[in-house]
Amino acid sequence: MEQSQLLTLLEEKRDLFVSGEEISRLLGVSRTAVWKQIRKLEAEGFAIEAVPRKGYRLTGRPSRLNAAELQSKLGTTAFGRHLHIREVVASTQDVLRELAEKGAPEGTLVIAERQDNGRGRMGRSWVSPPGRGVSMSLLLRPDVPLQLAPQLTLLAAVALCRSLGRETGLQIGIKWPNDLLVDGRKISGILLESATEDERLRYVAVGLGIAVNLDPGDYPEALLARAVSLKMAAGRAFDRAALIAAALLEFEQLYALYKEQGFEPIRILWETYSVTLNRTVSLNAGHGFFEGVPRGLDDSGGLRVELPDGGFRTIYSAEIGDAAPLPNAKG
Repeated sequence: MEQSQLLTLLEEKRDLFVSGEEISRLLGVSRTAVWKQIRKLEAEGFAIEAVPRKGYRLTGRPSRLNAAELQSKLGTTAFGRHLHIREVVASTQDVLRELAEKGAPEGTLVIAERQDNGRGRMGRSWVSPPGRGVSMSLLLRPDVPLQLAPQLTLLAAVALCRSLGRETGLQIGIKWPNDLLVDGRKISGILLESATEDERLRYVAVGLGIAVNLDPGDYPEALLARAVSLKMAAGRAFDRAALIAAALLEFEQLYALYKEQGFEPIRILWETYSVTLNRTVSLNAGHGFFEGVPRGLDDSGGLRVELPDGGFRTIYSAEIGDAAPLPNAKG
């Protein structure tokens, strides 16, 4: 039995439940084979309601992004104007890096409905069922030295935070360096990967993942306490193309500001949206855990952490978690 046969049958019975027994009989397969194909259709983004003793009912098809529709919504000059939409890729980052090596211009955008090997910071995977999230990578060619690369990570976080907050009405905060949270749960992941030459950046691939219209059943149970979608948080679905267009416009405008005025305006904005500052946290910078109170960013984009003895330590990469309040910690 092919997925197309099962899908055709469910489409023909739209709005009606079809029992597993009937599907088995009509398609000449076992009930187990039916169940496996149902799971595969759900993984492809089809919404299928399953009710004991009633069967299965198709309630929604995956929403595919359309290049013409997306570009009609763009208000940018360069970002997203060279657009590549793919159905399935290993990773949008990998596709974008190939394009970058072939000379793709700044602002080139790769979007995939499904990633088989999508990745986030620290090598983590990213959950994004087809038609319900956003998985995309944007090409930058900044004329800045390698040591200032952390600034671009923070810029990306500010751009996405501001645009999503404006489009959804949700209170979104930034957990250092670039995780976006709603009520303490993650709704977006950002990953920057760069190519360098002579201590300068040749190009940067900015990977952006947004959990847009995912439902609780789309997440592994272990993630539900730490992750949420915009739809789950707001109680309504969102137009993915509109969110992408808004994010690209905000990103392009802040990137222009960064090139004109440097990091200071971005630093101020990041600190405004941060949910990390001025509270005691536990940090793991790769050499064991320590506790401290993040106070702000330095000029290069590092996080300045006040230690229990009153001294300061600047970090550029670390895992941050909650910790018990420290004695005499400033609020």
